[in-house]
Amino acid sequence: MAVQMAPSILSADFARLADEAGAVSGAADWLHVDVMDYHFVPNLTLGLPVVQSLLKHTGLPLDCHLMIDDPDRWAPAYAEAGARNVTIHAEAAQSPVRTLRMIRSAGSRAGLGINPTTPVEPYEDLLPELDMLLLMTVEPGFGGQPFLDMVLPKLRRARELVSRRGAEVWLQVDGGVSEETIERCADAGADVFVAGSAVYSADDPAAAVRSLRSLAEQATARAAWRA
Repeated sequence: MAVQMAPSILSADFARLADEAGAVSGAADWLHVDVMDYHFVPNLTLGLPVVQSLLKHTGLPLDCHLMIDDPDRWAPAYAEAGARNVTIHAEAAQSPVRTLRMIRSAGSRAGLGINPTTPVEPYEDLLPELDMLLLMTVEPGFGGQPFLDMVLPKLRRARELVSRRGAEVWLQVDGGVSEETIERCADAGADVFVAGSAVYSADDPAAAVRSLRSLAEQATARAAWRA
C-alpha cells in the first residue's frame, strides 16, 4: 500500500492559494482542504465557493475535510463540485450511511473522520461504506497544534479492524504530522498523511513533502502491520 501525502492549505497563505497549491503540485498526491464553519469547530476557514475556484487552478485532486455541522446536507455538493475525496465527521453526521453513499454516487471517494477521544470500534460496521478513515491526531479546529500520541493505539486498532475486514480503506492522520511524528504514524498503520505547518512553514514546500514521504515510506517498510 503506497504512502500518500496530502499537504493542508490550512497552513498556506489564503491570499495566494493557487500559488500555494502549485508549490506542492510536483510532490504531493492530494491537496487537503479543511472546511470549518465556526460551529462544529471554533474556527472559520473556507467553503464551497473557494473549493470550486481552487479546482480551476490546480491539477492536484482535492481532499475536502468537512469539519462542519450538518455534513449530511453539505457534503454531496463538494463531491458534485469535483472534490476527489470528501470526509465527513462521525460526531456531526446524523445519517452517515446515506451521506457516504451520496458522496460516492457523485463520483468521489468517501471518508469518515473521528476526533481524538472518539473510539474507532463503533464504526467498524461502516467500513464497507468508506474509502478512507481519518483519525485526528490533534483536536480539530486549528493548525500548528502538537501531535497527540494518545491516538497511536487507536490507529493501531483501526489498522487491525481494516485488515481483519479485508477492506480497501485508507487510514489518514491529520494534525501535528511532521518529521518528528510521521514515522510513528506510519508504524501504527497510517498510509495517508496530512501535513500543514511542516510543509508550508518550510522554505521549499515540495522538498518538505518529499522528505516526509521518504520517512513514512521507510517506517512503513519495516512496520509490523505490513507483515
